[in-house]
Amino acid sequence: MALSCNFVAQAATSAQNGKAVFDKNCSVCHSVMPPPKNAPPITPLASRYHQKFNTKKEGVNHLVAYLKSPNKNAAIDPQAISIFGLMPALVLPDPELRAVAEWVWDQYNPNMGMGRGMGMGQGRGMNK
Repeated sequence: MALSCNFVAQAATSAQNGKAVFDKNCSVCHSVMPPPKNAPPITPLASRYHQKFNTKKEGVNHLVAYLKSPNKNAAIDPQAISIFGLMPALVLPDPELRAVAEWVWDQYNPNMGMGRGMGMGQGRGMNK
């Protein structure tokens, strides 16, 4: 029982750390929910990651690599680059990159569907 409680405490700490990293380094450009600020909102990005990758480990590893060295070919949503431009590399320690990537993965909400998150809930999505 102590092992499972420790695991839950570690997961909660990681999520808090990921949110703190997001708030400090990412929230200037990214909102969590639509409408977008100067970059795609996180919840629709999390949906894209869940579409493309079968496991959290695969998605998080991809996002960590992308955050270190963003490039158009590795982008989960290349259309977003044409709208917002390519994000700058995040020069953060690996544990912080991993914490924020895990937090982003966990922002997936299956009730929101797999939309692009750009229509602000008014039927004005980019795919229309």
